[in-house]
Amino acid sequence: MTKELGERVFEGLAVSPGVVIGPAYLSESSDIQILEYRVPTSKVSSELSRLTDAVDKAQKQVLKLHSQSQDFHGAAGEELGYLLDAHMQMLKSSSLIGGIEARIKTGQKNAEAAVMAEVGQIARKFSAMEDPYLRTKSQEVREVGHRIVRNLTKTVTDSYSGLAQNSVILSDEITPADTAMMDPAQIGGFATVLGGPEGHTAIMARSLGLPAVLGVPGLLSGVETGEIIIVDGTNGRVIINPSEARLKDYRLRQKDIEREVHALTRLRNVVAITKDDQRVSLQANVELPRETGLAVANGAEGVGLLRTEFLFMNREQLPTEQEQYEALAEIIDGMSGRPVTVRTLDAGGEKLVSALGTLPTDCPNPALGLRAIRLSLKHRDILETQLRAILRASAHGPLRILLPMVTTPGEVREVRKVLTEVAKGLKEQDVRIADPLPPLGIMIEVPGAALAADGLAKVADFFAIGTNDLTMYTLAIDRAEEQVAYLYNPLHPAVLKLISMTVEAARRAHIPVSVCGEVAGDVNYLPLLLGLGVRDLSMSSNALPRVKNRILKLNMEEVTRRAEAIMTQNDPSRIATMLEDYNERYTN
Repeated sequence: MTKELGERVFEGLAVSPGVVIGPAYLSESSDIQILEYRVPTSKVSSELSRLTDAVDKAQKQVLKLHSQSQDFHGAAGEELGYLLDAHMQMLKSSSLIGGIEARIKTGQKNAEAAVMAEVGQIARKFSAMEDPYLRTKSQEVREVGHRIVRNLTKTVTDSYSGLAQNSVILSDEITPADTAMMDPAQIGGFATVLGGPEGHTAIMARSLGLPAVLGVPGLLSGVETGEIIIVDGTNGRVIINPSEARLKDYRLRQKDIEREVHALTRLRNVVAITKDDQRVSLQANVELPRETGLAVANGAEGVGLLRTEFLFMNREQLPTEQEQYEALAEIIDGMSGRPVTVRTLDAGGEKLVSALGTLPTDCPNPALGLRAIRLSLKHRDILETQLRAILRASAHGPLRILLPMVTTPGEVREVRKVLTEVAKGLKEQDVRIADPLPPLGIMIEVPGAALAADGLAKVADFFAIGTNDLTMYTLAIDRAEEQVAYLYNPLHPAVLKLISMTVEAARRAHIPVSVCGEVAGDVNYLPLLLGLGVRDLSMSSNALPRVKNRILKLNMEEVTRRAEAIMTQNDPSRIATMLEDYNERYTN
């Protein structure tokens, strides 16, 4: 922290760009202090009833938040949906709730103390695990426990309602569930003491367009609700009680941002072509039918990634073929002839789907277990139903089928066989489907797939590189794990080599290849991706205008030379410096 002219300036992690100026609102810490006492034998049954009521209420709260999450676009809704689905499973877990009940019955603890004791024990076990993903589960378990205890103590949660316009939330930590209660029309942005750039909250902030700075040491020291505060989410700066000069400067920055946004809206119907006439295709990542309007409004040429998990979330029964067909048809119709790439169910691992019921999606290391295409091939009825719905929807417009987490050609051949059989059955029933059958492509998101890309290109019609998982699996880093999140780096030379190998394999096989990970929508990575030969990008709808504007200013020969130079480097820091230098020199 530095001081000048009476203002206080804090430095943190810039996780969501933009600038907000508004009154500070201090949100209470999520830590809960409770009393522990012994419950008389005669009162144990009533204490168990209190617990049951609190858990039931918690389930209703999570269901309500899940419903609200469906109004979020892209990654925000996806991140929150997955987390809330995991929370619901915990609230229905016989091991968690049964453990709490046992502490009440045998230990005669009050319900609040029993919850915190059981949750604390489970969380400590997760924290001690070597696997980064499993360690993050400790935070989720504690959050579920806190929700139950708040219901037991009738503690009113901070809903952020009734705050002054453009309020800036300050807190020790803000969870994805907290973010669900923020109305972007009222809340201007937020800053926290804890958190990192690759966590769920950061992803949601970017998707919602809320300026945010996380990981700010000493942020809450001496600050009071109502003080004017500036959150600079672009440069990672929080300024409390700013000077007049500082306010004037940042108000000018806000106007510049507004002008830029207005200028970008004019690019909707402009084709993304570099200064040396090289065409780049820009598509949108979509999760819900209602998102197609935003995608079209921002100039998407199609849907490069349609996540179908939304069809399976927040329900006790698997969706029927008809339900899936109707949802997919609505999306395809909404894109008015623009191509739609439908990814089959990507469940398992961190993507928990309650409708799968007793299917074995849990394992000691979920990220490496039965998930995605492995789960679909093991449970053919799920795959066949989904493929029937997809093929029926293909009659509404151009469509491609994308398979997640593929590692071997055999998996692709097996799905293609099922696809052919399903198509034959539909034709025999005189059901209208696309003819010829939709192209069948694969996600390249594990190192093994990238290394075997030449072989996979012989059985796949196209590639889609998922840089989020590819980076995670390559570096053995869970970006949501705060202790190692700083090591998560898409610019690591190993990740870049895998991307380059995939692009080259696709080029040799003459099949399309796209990038649909988070880096696709980041203008800072754009010159490198184009320089490596990527010509198709899919991103959140909000990122499309900014990326298109950057493409119009780039020269493909220049970015190719810079990419070639970068690929000779072995140090991620040096790579970042070279890319940053290029961006600074050629931004305008």
